[in-house]
Amino acid sequence: MRIISLNANGIRAAARKGFFDWLPTTGADVVCIQETKAQEHQLGDAVFRPEGYHCYYFDAEKKGYSGVAVYARREPDSVIRGLGFDEFDREGRYIEARFGKLSVASLYLPSGSSSEERQAAKFRFLDQFMPRLKNLRRRRREYVLCGDWNIAHRQIDLKNWRSNQKNSGFLPEERAWMDELFGPRRYVDAFRVVNQEPDQYTWWSNRGRAWDKNVGWRIDYQVLTPGLQDRVRGASIYKDERFSDHAPLTIDYDLDPDVL
Repeated sequence: MRIISLNANGIRAAARKGFFDWLPTTGADVVCIQETKAQEHQLGDAVFRPEGYHCYYFDAEKKGYSGVAVYARREPDSVIRGLGFDEFDREGRYIEARFGKLSVASLYLPSGSSSEERQAAKFRFLDQFMPRLKNLRRRRREYVLCGDWNIAHRQIDLKNWRSNQKNSGFLPEERAWMDELFGPRRYVDAFRVVNQEPDQYTWWSNRGRAWDKNVGWRIDYQVLTPGLQDRVRGASIYKDERFSDHAPLTIDYDLDPDVL
């Protein structure tokens, strides 16, 4: 099973940049998209319903903001929109497709970089999300939580870690939250199962030729329940084309949802 995750930074902009021309070449079984920045009624063009995929969107109430989507070759048994966090469900941040005993979710965790108010909102989300993640572990399901988590976990996960320790996305409190996620909660960073190399980034600022210099951050993840750790077979970050300020993250799994 091949799963791709991309923060599109506007799905219509990504379409203009060739994302939907590239997608059929990937062999993806599930595609998770974040920051669609569109209402579903604005996506009437057939390009936003790629052939061979069942497509599901969850929009923010605010136009041109946030929003997530899941495309799946196999029709899901069910699709869940939202986490039950009213403040954040209005922002369209989570959609989950269920296949047998496997759930694949597209998650867009709040960014705190624009203001103190948004950083406070990010912390509120984290405070609510960790108990939910604990509860997921009690279910007889496996989860792949794809998306833009807006946190670089370790020093290896961003180029300029020293100068960013007081910036949103690499704050000590955020990194401690990730430590809990990948430590006591036993969730797994799928990319790091197969790739421990430095300079592996998924987002680059639009300032200062960051892309050209590979001055980036790894803030896009596929986070797994521990039962899936041994199913990871490969990982790649696609940089041959630019569809967004993020790059698509592809993880391959030895996985059949019907026999988990």
